[in-house]
Amino acid sequence: MSLLTIDNADHVTTLTLNRPDSMNPLGAAGDGDAFVAACDAINADMDVRCVILTGAGRSFSAGGDIKAMKEKTGNFGGTAPEIADGYRNNIHKILRALYGLRVPLIAAVNGPAIGLGCDLACLADMRIASDKAKFGVTFLKLGIIPGDGGTWILPRIIGEARAAELFYTGDVIDAPTALDWGLVSRVVDHDALMDEAQTLAAKVAAMPPHALRQAKNLMRQGRSTSYDAALEMAANAQALMHSTQDHMEGVEALIEKRAPKFTGQ
Repeated sequence: MSLLTIDNADHVTTLTLNRPDSMNPLGAAGDGDAFVAACDAINADMDVRCVILTGAGRSFSAGGDIKAMKEKTGNFGGTAPEIADGYRNNIHKILRALYGLRVPLIAAVNGPAIGLGCDLACLADMRIASDKAKFGVTFLKLGIIPGDGGTWILPRIIGEARAAELFYTGDVIDAPTALDWGLVSRVVDHDALMDEAQTLAAKVAAMPPHALRQAKNLMRQGRSTSYDAALEMAANAQALMHSTQDHMEGVEALIEKRAPKFTGQ
């Protein structure tokens, strides 16, 4: 079954992990290429201003395919160098593609997000959780380590100590705990999850597309640069934004006390 279903409406693309019968596992042949194709298309389409990532069925994603691990097939078979290449050429493609999205990404976590599934959600700019969501990075319980960059991702969101607690114990936390720890920004009734995600996405999609992408880029670059460098990047980006029609539309709308209509010009 194809990993992703893709829906486009009102400047928002919804990506749905679509293996509900097996809790949306990741790592089958072609999964990386599917994400690369989807994310490349989004980045190339200035009509897309926000992305929602969610899972079909009762799970967001249970992570790597346990059956394939047991049977030593696919990504988890072969020699150690072959397994390493499997991660680089497939699983890591999924993560790099999501990380490389130029528009804001919302994870609508509808159920368990475990292992690689949790790290996938953590690559989003914003995370909304169903009250049925659970989060865990349970790699050590399987005798393996986070092979998808999770040790880089999670501490940046919830801090070193709490990330270490999850990694070293394999504990799974519920949605209220995830909210308390800052892993998600809100917890909503399960049946309202996608409506909440769409409402948030609509607010994002109402923003001017060029400025939106520039703002995400500046936030991303700010993680690893000095304040002086951040100011210089901001000055250059801001000069470009001041020359857009969307900037003038925003100014005029504020003066006229109306909602702006941004066109990407």
